[in-house]
Amino acid sequence: MEMRNTTPDFILLGLFNHTRAHQVLFRMLLATVLTSLFGNALMILLIHRDRRLHTPMYFLLSQLSLMDMMLVSTTVPKMAADYLTGNKAISRAGCGVQIFFLLTLGGGECFLLAAMAYDRYVAVCHPLRYPTLMSWQLCLRMTMLSWLLGAADGLMQAVASLSFPYCGAHEIDHFFCEAPVLVRLACADTSVFENAVYICCVLMLLVPFSLILSSYGLILAAVLHMRSAEARKKAFATCSSHLAVVGLFYGAAIFTYMRPKSHRSTNQDKVVSGFYTIFVPLLNPLIYSVRNSEVKEALKRWLGTYVNIKHQQNEAHKSR
Repeated sequence: MEMRNTTPDFILLGLFNHTRAHQVLFRMLLATVLTSLFGNALMILLIHRDRRLHTPMYFLLSQLSLMDMMLVSTTVPKMAADYLTGNKAISRAGCGVQIFFLLTLGGGECFLLAAMAYDRYVAVCHPLRYPTLMSWQLCLRMTMLSWLLGAADGLMQAVASLSFPYCGAHEIDHFFCEAPVLVRLACADTSVFENAVYICCVLMLLVPFSLILSSYGLILAAVLHMRSAEARKKAFATCSSHLAVVGLFYGAAIFTYMRPKSHRSTNQDKVVSGFYTIFVPLLNPLIYSVRNSEVKEALKRWLGTYVNIKHQQNEAHKSR
């Protein structure tokens, strides 16, 4: 039998080594992360400051941006510190915290995207009843439920993952603690946990995804019956943005958490996990801003206000 390692820490092997090519990739990754944080922070700022964006749709979008910022901040700072310092150790508590926040944010985003699909369904199919069917009270309840269900899943998997005894060198061939990767190191039978995770994934991924597809099926049917070409164009632009986000996020999450154990590989896990924790949060604000005229107008108004203020300050300084 393999001896159990009594060392409390795990070792994250990371994404990069110190070759020149990997150093370039590391700098590109940091630039991507900074762009992602800036883009999502800008979305939150615009939605908060512009009263025209104070609607349930944009409130849900601000929550999506907040989740994306937190998701990036959960993994990348630790990975960057490990690469720069060479200290790749992470405590059991730190590993549990990463699993908790990743699943809280990832699970919460699953339900939030479903809530956004319902919002678009009501806006397109029942525009006159929108204030009733998508009230602020319902919007806040759906948002709170998204956070709570994500947190429940994160807490359950974090506690269960760390309850196993772990063997060998405690080396995790990944750049953060992810439950499916971590439990491979367990020197105990994890089949019950894996079955429970699979059931959880059906509830957290496939159920919201089915609701989203149903919503957009009804939206598509309604859009095709619209007489106004301008209305069809606007509805398609808004909904295609949302579908792009849904496809990217759910595709990566389903691939990560619902593949059979026999089909898993370390390199695939790293690439796909990097995609949904780093690159999808970058794409979300780009998709919603570039394809959304209201967000672009809000940005123009904010920049115009900023330029006017700077101009007034310069004029006042010259007059002194």
